[in-house]
Amino acid sequence: MSTTEAWEIPSRGRMAMLGLIVTESAFFAIFVVAYLFYIGKSLSGPTPRDVLEPPIGGSIALLSSSITVALAVRALRGGRVRAFRAWWLATLALGLGFLIGTAREWERLIARGVTIRTNLFGTTYYTLVGLHAAHVTIGLILISLVLAFALRGYVAAPEAERTELLSWYWHFVDGVWVVVFTTVYVIGR
Repeated sequence: MSTTEAWEIPSRGRMAMLGLIVTESAFFAIFVVAYLFYIGKSLSGPTPRDVLEPPIGGSIALLSSSITVALAVRALRGGRVRAFRAWWLATLALGLGFLIGTAREWERLIARGVTIRTNLFGTTYYTLVGLHAAHVTIGLILISLVLAFALRGYVAAPEAERTELLSWYWHFVDGVWVVVFTTVYVIGR
């Protein structure tokens, strides 16, 4: 005799986050395809090979933040609120480090004359990387809000599912970075 567990309808929060991730994946796919389509079609320089350097440090920081956010959720599920706060803060710091690196890269590119108006490369680069940076910024705002609530004592184990759903978004942002990095700094160079 086998026991079968009854199937439960996923929570609205889980379904909403999955819907958001699927929609945003399609959105990013359009911009990745556009970037790939326009590679090498600029009539004037500079080209990606002339000005881009892979942001290794920022990439390591962002990808490491997937580990810290997972550890934070695990800690909260276990009722270890202090550990949750520490890992959540680490996630915030790593994400900020990534954004600072992106800002420095843009500052360097602008100083070298690469703007969104320079050529097709500039237009597609800033659009794709900027779209990703906007998603990182949104994630960091949400992570900051949760951290503020946690520091005031309003986050405990019962909120673990909500923080897990935010971690899904953060993992999505990290996964998208792998695609953007590969597209812009590996294939596109």
